[in-house]
Amino acid sequence: MELSPLQNDRAAGTLVAMAAGDALGSGYEFGAPLPYGTPVDMIGGGPFGFAPPNGPTTPPWPFPLAECLLAQARTVEAGEPVDWTAAARAWTAWAREAKDVGSQTRSVISAARRLAEGTDDAEPTAAQFVVASAAHLERTGRAGGNGSLMRTAPVDLAFLARPEADLARAAAQASALTHADPDAVDAGVLWCLAIRHAVLTGRLDVRVGLAFLDADRARLWAQRIAVAEASRPRDFSNNGWVVEAFQGAWSAIASTAAGREGPAHLRAALEDAVRGGNDTDTVAAIAGGLLGAAYGISAVPFEWRRRLHGWPGRNAVDLQRLGMELGAGKGPRVGSWPNIDRFDHSPYVSPSAIEVVTHPADPGVLLGAAAAVSRDDYDAVVSLRRMGIADANVPAEDHARFWLIDSSVPEDNAHLEFVLQDAADAVAAFRAEGKRVLPHCVQRAISMTPSSYRTATRRPFDRAFPSSS
Repeated sequence: MELSPLQNDRAAGTLVAMAAGDALGSGYEFGAPLPYGTPVDMIGGGPFGFAPPNGPTTPPWPFPLAECLLAQARTVEAGEPVDWTAAARAWTAWAREAKDVGSQTRSVISAARRLAEGTDDAEPTAAQFVVASAAHLERTGRAGGNGSLMRTAPVDLAFLARPEADLARAAAQASALTHADPDAVDAGVLWCLAIRHAVLTGRLDVRVGLAFLDADRARLWAQRIAVAEASRPRDFSNNGWVVEAFQGAWSAIASTAAGREGPAHLRAALEDAVRGGNDTDTVAAIAGGLLGAAYGISAVPFEWRRRLHGWPGRNAVDLQRLGMELGAGKGPRVGSWPNIDRFDHSPYVSPSAIEVVTHPADPGVLLGAAAAVSRDDYDAVVSLRRMGIADANVPAEDHARFWLIDSSVPEDNAHLEFVLQDAADAVAAFRAEGKRVLPHCVQRAISMTPSSYRTATRRPFDRAFPSSS
């Protein structure tokens, strides 16, 4: 699917904001609700002892789904059934050593493994997962955990170009792998369709999927949504149940929307989701997927993106790539941005243009063009344009990436003032750590982007370096 620049930004933001919500909540998991206004941060710790920076829960679930769907992009495009086995087997491998596996999920995975014993593969298939999931529901009568809702975001990205009915069907199938309860299935359908709507339109509307439920179920969920909008996350203390996890996430979004939009709303809603207590990481991850779909990766502050990591060694750049590739619907885009090691800047600037100038207020800040990243005399990079995965000679956490578009159309750059301030804050944060920083765009002092950064929008930069006014 050919996405606009803003839709690309939102596709990238869906998985990144979901991971940010998970990482914010993990240090507070199973705790009591926090008073309104209590600061929330990626503190790590929590009941599973995750060390900050942290992104432990979200990556295991969405990544197998995302990679399974990405590999079958042509299948999805043709409207053929998805084979979910790759995702099921990746979850099986993860659950052997992972700390934070829900009891229902662990039970279903164990049962699926037993079904696979003695077969040719000896590894469970998606069909065996479905059988184990249905048996768990029949045996316990309680199979409405929140795990399948937390992992839904990749499904909607893969089905952006397909009719809504196809996405609803796929969301139900993805849920039924481990969570066959009708509440879990319905919640996944509603949240997936809301995310799809947000990526395509930029609007938050969790009711768009009600038409794809049976009439009685749609009325029930409409009532549940109304209750969420009249409540706060702390009111849903049983948020391990998928219904209250859904309500907690939506109440966090709805209750913080007044007077806020974009980055301000994303931050306020995720922090409020965490303050709700109990299953904080899952509720915040659910909310993050929808908020990122509406506001994009440009609304997720670098301080959060920088600190994301998780199983198996993934970071925010990996999540951005996966989100954009899924949204494009053509499969892996190896060799084209964002799935490229090094971006070819030669059409815009000579590779030999590696000269830099020092900022007049701080010699620890080097201003240069894109080619300057080939130097080795810096410790951190702030990029204001598209970059390859391995372009800069620094660790991923020391490379602040901002995707500005040289365009005369204001709408092509989401949250421009926030992004510029966030870039300046990244420079200031790196300098506070004693790092020598290279902020750059394409062509120093020539193209529209550095002009915007250095002169036309001096105010954000000068908040980081007041003496440069």
